[in-house]
Amino acid sequence: MQAQLLPAAQPTALSTKPHYAILDGLRGVAALTVVAFHLCEAHATSYLDQVINHGYLAVDFFFLLSGFVIGYAYDDRWGRLTLTDFFKARLVRLQPMVVMGMLVGALGFYFQASPLWPGIAQVPGWKVLLLLVIGSTLLPVPLALDIRGWQEMHPLNGPGWSLFYEYIANLLYALGARKLPNAALGVLVALAGAALVHLAVTSPAGDVVGGWAPDLTGLRFGLTRMLFPFFAGLLLSRTASLTRLPNAFLWCSLLLLAVLALPRVGGPSRLWLNGLYESFSIIAVFPLLVWLGAGGQLASAGATRLCKFFGDISYPLYITHYPLIYIYTAWVSRHKVPLAQGLPWMVFTFAAAVGLAYACLKFYDEPVRRWLRHKVLAA
Repeated sequence: MQAQLLPAAQPTALSTKPHYAILDGLRGVAALTVVAFHLCEAHATSYLDQVINHGYLAVDFFFLLSGFVIGYAYDDRWGRLTLTDFFKARLVRLQPMVVMGMLVGALGFYFQASPLWPGIAQVPGWKVLLLLVIGSTLLPVPLALDIRGWQEMHPLNGPGWSLFYEYIANLLYALGARKLPNAALGVLVALAGAALVHLAVTSPAGDVVGGWAPDLTGLRFGLTRMLFPFFAGLLLSRTASLTRLPNAFLWCSLLLLAVLALPRVGGPSRLWLNGLYESFSIIAVFPLLVWLGAGGQLASAGATRLCKFFGDISYPLYITHYPLIYIYTAWVSRHKVPLAQGLPWMVFTFAAAVGLAYACLKFYDEPVRRWLRHKVLAA
C-alpha cells in the first residue's frame, strides 16, 4: 500500500510559517511511486517477484513526514490553540478527500467484477451505499461487510486504512504526545522502533506489509507502522539542526526511489533479512531523507514549481488512485495479461490516476477547503 498520509499534507490553516518545498516534492515522488507499485502488483505472483518491490514503504515515509510537519506547524502554537482548533484544522485538511476517495471507489466498484473478485456482481447497491457512508467517516468496516474478500477495513478504497491511522496519530499527538519533553519522546520513539524491528523480522513474510485488516493482526501492523515514523518525525522536527545539501531534491528523490524499488532482500530462505532492510529504511534512511530535504533549497523556479505540483497532487493522488488499480487488476485477472503486454494500459492508468487527482484537487479539494476554512476556521 499506501500515504497521509499517507501523504501527510502540510497544514495551511493556522499557519504563516514558510513550508519545506522539498518535502512537498518528496511526498509527491512517494505518491507517484505508490501508483506504479500497485500497477505492477497486479502482475506479481508473489512478494518475491514484485516489481518496485518495496513501494509499500512509502506509507511509512508518509507517516514520518506527517509527524515532522505536524510538529513544525503546531508545537509552538498550543498557548493560543485549543484541541478543537487543532482537530478542526486537521479535518478541514484531510476529510474532503477522504469522502472523494470513497465516492470514486463506489462509482468504480461494479467495473471490478472479475475471477479475482467473483462476488462483486452480486453485491446489492444498498450495501455499496452503506459502505460509502461508513467509509466517508473512516470508521473501520466490520468483516461482515467485506464485499471484496480482501479483508479491508475500507473495501471501496483500500488506502483509507492509512488515513485511519493518521487520524489516530493526530489524536495521540494532540491529547498527550505534544506535552512530552524530548527525552520522554525519545524513549517512546526507541520503544516504537524496537517494536517495528520485531514486527518486520518475525512477520510471516519478513516485511511490514499490513494494517488494512479490521482485526487484531491488522491493528498491530497499523499501529506499529504508524507509531515509530510519526513520532520520530515529531522528534526530528524538535531537535534537528538542518544542513544545506546542494541539489537536495534530486539526491533525496533518487535515494527514496532506490529504497522503494530495491528487489526483495534475502529470498524465501532468509525472510528476516528483508525485515532488517525495511527496518533500516524506516528507522535510518527515511529520517535522513526528511532531514536533508528540510534543510535543502531549490535552485530554480522550475524545481520550485515541480515540487509544488508534486506536493499539491500527492494527497489527492494517494487517496483516489486505488479504485483505478482495482479496475486494472480486474482486467489483468480476466485476461491473464503479462506485465509486458499490459504496459501500455499501465501507462494509461497511471496518467488517468494523475489526471483524476489533479481534477479533484482543482475542482473539489481546494474549493471545498477554502469554503470550510472560511466557515469553520475563520476565527
